[in-house]
Amino acid sequence: MRLTLRTLAALLGYPSADLLAHVDDMRAGLDEEAALPGVARRRLDPLLDRLAASDLLDAQSDYTELFDRSRKLSLHLFEHVHGESRDRGPAMLDLAGQYMQAGLLLESSELPDYLPIFFEYASCLPPAEARGTLAQPGHVLAALEQRLRERESDYAAVFTAALALSGARPDREALDELQKNAPSDDPSLIDEEWEDKEVTFTGAHDMGGPTGIVAQMRAKGKAAGANRAPEE
Repeated sequence: MRLTLRTLAALLGYPSADLLAHVDDMRAGLDEEAALPGVARRRLDPLLDRLAASDLLDAQSDYTELFDRSRKLSLHLFEHVHGESRDRGPAMLDLAGQYMQAGLLLESSELPDYLPIFFEYASCLPPAEARGTLAQPGHVLAALEQRLRERESDYAAVFTAALALSGARPDREALDELQKNAPSDDPSLIDEEWEDKEVTFTGAHDMGGPTGIVAQMRAKGKAAGANRAPEE
């Protein structure tokens, strides 16, 4: 599962020359580890094929247009759970604290709820714990998968794969609530939000407030995931 999660993290990140040069290696790693069910694995092929054949600037432009111009497709988990509320800062600190407890120190300028980083974190956990970690924001992953499918984007397969690894069925009521309250993609509103103060944090996590990511991965007080598949 570790290699598969790291591959999903790489695929969901901003395209780089290194990524495009190693698509075949990622494909081989997915097949060798065989952590994904056949259907979920095959759904990744169109994305892998496109990236392998893409010009770097085209791949980067497509990625930016898809993820950076739509709040509905934000790759930051807490954007979908907390939006711009004051709860987002403490949630971010709690997640960063969990990374530190796992011995991970963020060197990226990205916030800790950035999904490629979250997948990397899950890849460092024992398999059962990794599945549980992925299942907690299952309704967010399912919403992103659905929205990307509606846009006929091959990136939807990354979320199909993550949900398959989690072995969980996202809470339907929480998912419906998330979809109903999806943010607007009005360009003028997006531009205004970019001018707002960014959520930041400094210093070590004081371990105050709620502990465990499951406390943060809720929408309107509803549990994020349920009905996990039996452990292997």
